[in-house]
Amino acid sequence: MAVDQPTYAAAPAGDQSRIHDIGYRGYDGPRLGRAYARRSLYSQSLRGAYGLGRSVKSKVLPMLLFAVMCVPAAIMVAVAVATKAHELPVAYTRYAIIMQAVISLYVASQAPQAVSRDLRFKTVPLYFSRPIETADYVRAKFAALASALFVLTGAPLLVMYAGALLSKMGFAHQTKEFAQGLVAVALLSLLFAGIGLVIAAFTPRRGFGIAAVIAVLTISYGAVSTLQAIADTQGSGSAVPWIGLFSPITLIDGVQSAFLGGSSAFPGGTGPSGGEGAVYVLFVLGLTAACYGLLIRRYRKVGL
Repeated sequence: MAVDQPTYAAAPAGDQSRIHDIGYRGYDGPRLGRAYARRSLYSQSLRGAYGLGRSVKSKVLPMLLFAVMCVPAAIMVAVAVATKAHELPVAYTRYAIIMQAVISLYVASQAPQAVSRDLRFKTVPLYFSRPIETADYVRAKFAALASALFVLTGAPLLVMYAGALLSKMGFAHQTKEFAQGLVAVALLSLLFAGIGLVIAAFTPRRGFGIAAVIAVLTISYGAVSTLQAIADTQGSGSAVPWIGLFSPITLIDGVQSAFLGGSSAFPGGTGPSGGEGAVYVLFVLGLTAACYGLLIRRYRKVGL
C-alpha cells in the first residue's frame, strides 16, 4: 500500500536569510557619566606621555629625557654630600631654566602624541559621541600634559631636596627654596603644556607638530636673549625686562626672579622689579588662559 509523502514548499532561489540569537542583552549597570570619562582620558593621556601602556619604542624618548633631567641633580647631590657643602651649587628655581632645552624637547615630542594622533585617525568625533564634551576633552589633555611636565621638572628638585637634607643643610631654608622651585615649575608646566598643545592641535602630522613646537620654544628664546643682550650693550637696560615678555622660558625666569627668590639669567643678572614682575605673572596666566581658549575653539570645529 503506497504511503503519501509530505511535501515542502521550496525556498525561493537565492534566499540566504537567517535569524541568529546572539544573546544580546542591554546594559543594566551604573552610568558613570562625564566625570568618569574625563578621569579615564586624563589617566590614559598621562600614562601615554611616558609611554606606559604603549610599545617599548614609545617609552624610550620620554624615559631618556626623564633620566637626563634627573642625572645632573643626582650628581650635584653626590658632590654636595661628599664635600659637606652648606648650599647646593644650583638653586631650585634655576634648575628648570638651565635644563630648558630638555624640557622643550619633551614638550615637542609628547604634545603631538597627545592630540595629533586623534586628529590624524579622526577619533575625536568618537570621543564626543559619548557623554563627554569639548571642554572635558581639552581639560583632560591639558591637565595630563601639564602633570607629565610637572613630574619631569619636579622630580630633579625632589632629588636635590633629599640630597640637601642628607647633607644636613638647613631644613627650613631648604624647604622654603624647594617650595619656591615647585611653584616655578608648576607655572612652567602649565604654560609649556598650553603652548605645545595649541601648536600640535592644528596639525594631524606628528612630525610637523614636533618641528613647530621646537621652533616656537627655542627660536623665541634665542631671539629674546639676543635682543636683551643687544639692549644691555647699547645702554638700554630698562628695556631688557620688557623684551623678556616675548619668550616662554624668559617669562618663567622673570616670575621666579621677581617673586620666588631666584636669580635671573637676564643680561646683568638683574631680573624684573616688583611691578614688572606682576606684569610677568599676568602674562603667564593670560597666555595659559589664551591657550586653553584656543583649544576649546579648535575642538568645537574638529568635533563637528
